[in-house]
Amino acid sequence: MPNTQPPHPEPDADLLRRAQSGDEAAFGVIMRSHYERTFRLVYAIVRHEADARDVCQDIWLTVWRELPKFRGDARFTTWLHPIATRRALDHLRKRRRWFDRFLPFDTNDAAVESSPEPVTTEDAGQLAEGGERKAQLQAAIAALPPKLRAVLALREVEGLSYEEIAAASDIPTGTVMSRLYHARRLLAQKLGAKP
Repeated sequence: MPNTQPPHPEPDADLLRRAQSGDEAAFGVIMRSHYERTFRLVYAIVRHEADARDVCQDIWLTVWRELPKFRGDARFTTWLHPIATRRALDHLRKRRRWFDRFLPFDTNDAAVESSPEPVTTEDAGQLAEGGERKAQLQAAIAALPPKLRAVLALREVEGLSYEEIAAASDIPTGTVMSRLYHARRLLAQKLGAKP
């Protein structure tokens, strides 16, 4: 599925140089222009809004600290995606360890958050059906193993190529293809569709 989002604008070279030399205002411009997309990627992996916001704070602190090391050999977003992916997966590992240690029983936290909107009686049935499908999809995605969920998010949310996902996840391209296949197959099984 192709990415429906427009290509992400790269920060200009002067702005990057200023941010790399410690200019907080320049860094703020870069962060604001990339924050929402980074948040969507992290949320697609961790599946919890407050956790995704916390992980994003950690990501941007890391970017601020590591930005002087960015050489500009690749696009800024190509450099940013691996940081975001690793931080999101690290968060899931920490959360899982915490749950395993303090909550030894099953912690199925695939609750779906939704914000109700005003509904007319004509489309209430359609909205309920669409809401159910969306909730099923979100629950099925949340139930995927984190490594599968990460490659699925990078492909379907960010629209990255297999090679870009491999670089962002630090895995071979063949592993990306395998994980995507298994993620889509499991998702289809969870939704009761044929893969």
